[in-house]
Amino acid sequence: MEHQRIVFLDRNAIRVPLRRPSFPHLWRDYPHTPPDQTIARLRDVDGGGATIAITNRVHVGAAILHEVPSLRLVAVAATGYDHVEVAACRDHGVAVCNVRNWAVSVPEHVFALALALRRQLPAYQAAVGQGGWQASPTYTMLLDPLPRALAGSTLGVIGYGALGRRVQTLAHCFDMAVLIAEHKGAAHVREGRVPFQDVLARSDVLVVLCPLTGETTNLIGAAELALMRPDALLINCARGGIVDEAALATALAQGTIGGAGVDVLSEEPPKHGNPLLTVCLPNLIVTPHVAWASLESLECLAEQLIGTLEAFVAGVPRNLVATPDRPGALAPCRGEDVR
Repeated sequence: MEHQRIVFLDRNAIRVPLRRPSFPHLWRDYPHTPPDQTIARLRDVDGGGATIAITNRVHVGAAILHEVPSLRLVAVAATGYDHVEVAACRDHGVAVCNVRNWAVSVPEHVFALALALRRQLPAYQAAVGQGGWQASPTYTMLLDPLPRALAGSTLGVIGYGALGRRVQTLAHCFDMAVLIAEHKGAAHVREGRVPFQDVLARSDVLVVLCPLTGETTNLIGAAELALMRPDALLINCARGGIVDEAALATALAQGTIGGAGVDVLSEEPPKHGNPLLTVCLPNLIVTPHVAWASLESLECLAEQLIGTLEAFVAGVPRNLVATPDRPGALAPCRGEDVR
């Protein structure tokens, strides 16, 4: 078997050890790859054989495919692959695969945000830091309104894949009722689903875990936020762009909804500003796309990533999101977030 040439374009994204594949290969790591160096780095691997590109967030598009004819596989070291031009890969005979159901910490992050907001932890932390508890005439210090419990409330889920199902399981542990949203505007409501607008109107905590596609871009805007309860929370641990960020900032400032926990933004990193970063509100928590980040999640991702390379070279590819021998055959955009 000839050696496969493997180039990991942004190795620093996966901060755990990676075992080497079992097939003959030449491996090259780069901590990060600027856009103007991607082609050179994919070409600059000694030896013959096909090239495999591993990317977490480095863009791979038509221009790169044209200049690297040896490329046979783009292995995405993540589930979302919006940074890969899938149609161009298919047209150039390049397969694309991703990893799925690996981010065991995402559901926990969802509830970390929901609990912090429901229990008003940012506001209480700020009050303590400002000396409020120290000056209290009693043993405690209470802010208005009183914190709320999750028990007995309703959680709505948009995106019912592996992550959505795990969030549902955890919600039941908190004695919450769970509503699974049907597609927005769907003519038929599947068994076990609830019409999209009804989920917005009935949820105390609304969790977004669906893929970012043309269909879901700005899925939740001003009109949808207006349907939500005035004390409801919105949690987005999926992709930026699914929620209209300007509309969300306005809704929070005006009290249209009770709070929001956001782990993703439409531009990452947000070098050009973002409406959610220009407001300072006690009912808004923004984390820097870290819901996935845990040792356990990354160990799972690392093993699955190498397994997908081995499966591809063995002729039994898995987790394909684009396959060149079946034009148009695409898997769901986020494997664990099937809608």
